[in-house]
Amino acid sequence: MSQVLVVDDDAAIRTVVAQALRRAGHDVVVADSLAQLERALAIGVPDVLITDVILPDGDGLEHVRSITTRFPTLPVIILSAQNTLTTAVRAAEAGAYEYLPKPFDLDVLARAVTGAAARGGILTDDAIGAEDRELPLIGRSAAMQDVYRVIARVISNDLTVLISGESGTGKELVARAIHDLGHRSAAPFVALNMAAIPRELIEAELFGHERGAFTGAGARNAGRFEQAAGGTLFLDEIGDMPMDAQTRLLRVLQSGEFTTVGGARQIRVDVRILAATNRNLAAQVASGQFREDLFYRLNVVPVTLPPLRERRQDVALLARHFLDHAANQGLPRRQLASDAIVALGAYDWPGNVRELENLMRRLAVLSRDEVIGADAIQAMLGARTRGADPVNLDMEGAVRALIAQIERDDPAALDDGSLYDRVIGEVERPLIELMLARHGQNQLRAARAMGINRNTLRKRLDTLGIDVGVEPGRLDGVPPA
Repeated sequence: MSQVLVVDDDAAIRTVVAQALRRAGHDVVVADSLAQLERALAIGVPDVLITDVILPDGDGLEHVRSITTRFPTLPVIILSAQNTLTTAVRAAEAGAYEYLPKPFDLDVLARAVTGAAARGGILTDDAIGAEDRELPLIGRSAAMQDVYRVIARVISNDLTVLISGESGTGKELVARAIHDLGHRSAAPFVALNMAAIPRELIEAELFGHERGAFTGAGARNAGRFEQAAGGTLFLDEIGDMPMDAQTRLLRVLQSGEFTTVGGARQIRVDVRILAATNRNLAAQVASGQFREDLFYRLNVVPVTLPPLRERRQDVALLARHFLDHAANQGLPRRQLASDAIVALGAYDWPGNVRELENLMRRLAVLSRDEVIGADAIQAMLGARTRGADPVNLDMEGAVRALIAQIERDDPAALDDGSLYDRVIGEVERPLIELMLARHGQNQLRAARAMGINRNTLRKRLDTLGIDVGVEPGRLDGVPPA
């Protein structure tokens, strides 16, 4: 019999979970706060700990980091109503054995507890997925939070997911996240881009072929369905699939069986299907270019990725992430100046996240300066940024991005009363520098333009450490007339 400690401030959840686990043969102790959790641990370490994230006296996930450090063999299962990809990843990074978004299946929880008790250890790096750690989905915009919530709900089941979005928005990253965070993560993830395969070879690529099935088929070849056995098959650009291949794919989805090209034996494989498209499949159905029955088979759970221009507040986070990623791969480490962030936010990103990533890699290699300014951004993007009107920038998004960066650098800043001064400080420096540059470094004119006293400006220059050199019209400390 395993002892399980259940921590949740919702009495109903504590009761239901405790009853289910006791029926499964476990000894259960309950607590409603981090304080009670610590008191229980002082009495004795359980075999499994189950805890909610939001507790009345603190963040359960942050506390888990301390617990897994103190008790490295204690498996922890995280429950959370915050059904976001971020929470799932935070749970893994904190050392959790499992993460279950609410509402959860009690049978799934019971199986997780049994597995955790038998294993007696924490989640390994392999369970997170190296690809997800290396290049995770980034973004705190409301649009991306909606995407995270859908991902969190489908990682624990095998429902077919159709991911829609413009080219470069990260559709394959979503598919990989669903696979890497789900129960099939140890099995293969196999991707096939329909647009990159000659139409006459798509069926052979999907289902494989026998020797002699067509000219050049010198040996039997396993198709992507067989290669993905037990794991996930990701069909990218599904809207480019020819009609005859659509018919065969539909039969496979309906029966779970297929034959190779040139073969007669029925083959059955257990594969989860994820599909993606940058086309409007509903419009293709209406025009007769895509099978309606296949569309409904694929569109069980739809996920729509927003273009980058519709989540400008994520641009700064993404840009900094890509620069860090480039540095970790051996490229020079670079940072972005405040005016560079403004320039990036003014651009419409027709190539979406992929274009931003490529730009950051080019800047990491080609920029002469450690701190990248707006001039470097504009030089790379050319005239496409020069027509951008700063008045049309998403200012709320800019502030959100700034707050997100402050939180990333110092998580306590959002709670220690320093946020206002931090945000104003970030805005004040580029404002003063821009006004000084516009007025030829003349402090008096720059102060008048900003509506402040010149002495106030001089104090702010000293405080911020802005060196303007000798002011035009000023010699030996004598102010200009």
